[in-house]
Amino acid sequence: MNGLALHNTPAPASWRIALPHTVAAVPVARALVRTALAELEHAADSDTAELLTAELVANAVEHTAGDGPLELVVELMPSGCQVEVHDPDPAPPGNLTVPHQAGEPDPWQEHGRGLLLIRTLSSSCGHRPTDSGKAVWFRLPVIPAQRRPL
Repeated sequence: MNGLALHNTPAPASWRIALPHTVAAVPVARALVRTALAELEHAADSDTAELLTAELVANAVEHTAGDGPLELVVELMPSGCQVEVHDPDPAPPGNLTVPHQAGEPDPWQEHGRGLLLIRTLSSSCGHRPTDSGKAVWFRLPVIPAQRRPL
């Protein structure tokens, strides 16, 4: 075999889908992420990916004006996955990349934990400008085989 080893490494794959600028986009986005990770038997944590995707989409719906569609981009790589939500507002999202807020979220409030969850549970996160607004993203690493659920 000429000394070359074959690796069973999944090829990078990506999905893009336009989502309505309504709360109805949240379960659609969760389902797409779940399906993308399951189809390739990808080793990133699907539950965490779904939760963080729901937070990104819900934030985009709640905090950006207009009714133009959002775009969800899911990229699967051998090292993990990256999920992006594109929206039409160029303003950066609150405290996404700030390590500590001034005070903890009030436990009795319904809102205020989404960006904290994204910062805490992802391996990295951020935002970048796009031609039509911004993309907010997070990354999750592959879970080592010995730590995956059976």
